[in-house]
Amino acid sequence: MKQIEQLRETETWVFDLDNTLYPASCGLMAEVSSRMTLFVAETLALEPEKALIEQKRMFREHGTTLRGLMNDHDVDPVHFMDYVHSVDYSVVGPKPRLDAALDALPGRKVVFTNASTAHAETVLKNLGIDDHFTGIFDVAAADYVPKPHPKPYAMIAAQHDFDPAHAVMLEDIGPNLRPAAEMGMTTVWVRYNPENDPYWAVPDAEADYIHHETDDLVIWLESVLAAS
Repeated sequence: MKQIEQLRETETWVFDLDNTLYPASCGLMAEVSSRMTLFVAETLALEPEKALIEQKRMFREHGTTLRGLMNDHDVDPVHFMDYVHSVDYSVVGPKPRLDAALDALPGRKVVFTNASTAHAETVLKNLGIDDHFTGIFDVAAADYVPKPHPKPYAMIAAQHDFDPAHAVMLEDIGPNLRPAAEMGMTTVWVRYNPENDPYWAVPDAEADYIHHETDDLVIWLESVLAAS
């Protein structure tokens, strides 16, 4: 595992988007999740309570609700993405300290998300950090195979031409970091509720693929910059 002072030499920083580059407390992903439940209810003609149960089942079994809908119900992914991302993005506002930290951080920055490029572009713009990223690798670029399946990790490394041994991945869902670590990336678990992380965000028991963890992304990045 690389010590924090060694991370200044990182060539490529791979950032998850939702609940990583902005805090879960703003409520954006809660609204997206509500839209997913509504989509499932309308598509499968289910009551909201049963739709939520089905949504969570698909998430557990397929990695994302979308992948479950595609596999089990032949849903058009573009239609799904347009529907669930019809939300109020104003809840995500500028983050000057994050902007400054990313500006000072050496190396390329890439977004790796199970969402869409359009969603990522809107979020990055609202945060005021869009100019720091050289690319966005979304679920469509991964042929709709979501994290934590190993395939998109290999695809993003090939498409963006980086050596995993010289890359760091930051992500709020702990198990999504396992394939990154297995490829040789240094991993950072960005916890958004350290006292009560949801079960699906917590790393496997006795996991050895989490190299660093933080409950404040900006403070952690600033600590990397301050390390000598």
